[in-house]
Amino acid sequence: MTTLLIILVGIIVTALLAYAIVNYIPRKLHWILSTILILLSVFLIYKINFEIRKPVKFNKEKKVKYAKVINNLKIIRDAEVAYKTVNGKYTTSGEDLIKFIDTAKFALTQTRYVPKTVTLGGGITKEIEERVVDTIGYEEVKSSFIGNDYKNMMKIPGTDQRFKIEVGEVEKIVGLTAPVFEVKVDKALILKGMDENLIKQEKEAIGGEEIRGEYIRVGSLTDVSEDGNWPPYYDKRDKKDIK
Repeated sequence: MTTLLIILVGIIVTALLAYAIVNYIPRKLHWILSTILILLSVFLIYKINFEIRKPVKFNKEKKVKYAKVINNLKIIRDAEVAYKTVNGKYTTSGEDLIKFIDTAKFALTQTRYVPKTVTLGGGITKEIEERVVDTIGYEEVKSSFIGNDYKNMMKIPGTDQRFKIEVGEVEKIVGLTAPVFEVKVDKALILKGMDENLIKQEKEAIGGEEIRGEYIRVGSLTDVSEDGNWPPYYDKRDKKDIK
């Protein structure tokens, strides 16, 4: 819309100047008007080119900003999954997650089946195999986060704010609930300082190659999910591209 307005105004001004040159301006002053027209043409070309390139530049910068945020969300997600594996629930505390990664250990288990005779009554017995899970060792949780800056995962890149973790429960079937978590951040916060109109359009994205909706999110408070709402593009990026 802005580009069309600039072109329309440029055409009107050019037409008025051309009319003035032909009907009112002395011939000896035509060079002045010609110079103005040339400068106006250069300005219009610049503005049109700028307006065309602005969304391209916005999308390129947006993806870099988003990738850094998503990288942290992935680390938080992995930390929450590990925390739940050991503790049976998620946590709202980023500090607890960091401490957990630094100190906790996964139990390494081995499953075996042991023959067992059970009595059915009336002198009748039955041979079954009983499942037995043995703990054969432990592995530090920290080993799963090598190469990830989990100490700073709660910081929202490019801002002075921190992620907020929400937890809850969802009823999967009647009488059976499952713990859930969600971490989200408003796109407008990440894109602060960029073109307001393009930010508004970005928050209205409906999916496809774009991140749907107003937020970048991992997990869900309404569904049993540990997934993020970003497209595969952000999972294919190399880590060196987001530093």
